[in-house]
Amino acid sequence: MERITDNNLIVNIAHGENRDLLLLQDAGSRISPDVVLTIHQAGGSHLRLYVLTMPGCDVNNNIRIEQQGDGCHSELYILGIGTGSQHFGNTTHIEHQGIGGTSREVAKYVLSDSSHGTFYGMLKVLAGAQKTEACQTNRNVLLTTDAAVNTKPELEIYADDVKCSHGATTGQLDEAALFYMRQRGIDTQTARRMLLDAFMADIIDKIPDTSLTEKIREQIAETL
Repeated sequence: MERITDNNLIVNIAHGENRDLLLLQDAGSRISPDVVLTIHQAGGSHLRLYVLTMPGCDVNNNIRIEQQGDGCHSELYILGIGTGSQHFGNTTHIEHQGIGGTSREVAKYVLSDSSHGTFYGMLKVLAGAQKTEACQTNRNVLLTTDAAVNTKPELEIYADDVKCSHGATTGQLDEAALFYMRQRGIDTQTARRMLLDAFMADIIDKIPDTSLTEKIREQIAETL
């Protein structure tokens, strides 16, 4: 897995190549708060991109993925943790240009205190990109009444033989689940932690570096 350390970067992924990329923004990061990342995929290439914004980081990410060849596959996983008066945002653009491409985008935010997150996602399928299968999902948990999120997932489709979907949800932790866990002897703080861990797991668990995932979990546990 390659770490992204440049705030303005163009990545070219060759035909049939597999790439795992990580953009980790935490207190020790030297990267600029404003990141522009552009990725070009040749035919048959596979991309997995992880974008993690940790507590205390005010950042603005602009990510563009272009599937320029046929049979490309893209996975984009975004996790943002907001505390204090932190503000962070992600603007993404995934463009299918070739035939038979697939993409999956999952963005999840956990916001507490008076933190604020934004997500603007565009999924675009050009006229020649038939047989495209793509999905985009944004899910957000607000832990306080002062936390806020603005989200705008969009589809722009110019081909007629595609399977595409998008959606966004925002809410609080499930009170029924918390009550169920407390009834079984689990204290409130532990129950909240378990629910948040479950919410974030399908992104954190995909990172192919177990030592890094443990550090991320520890950092989140110390601040939320």
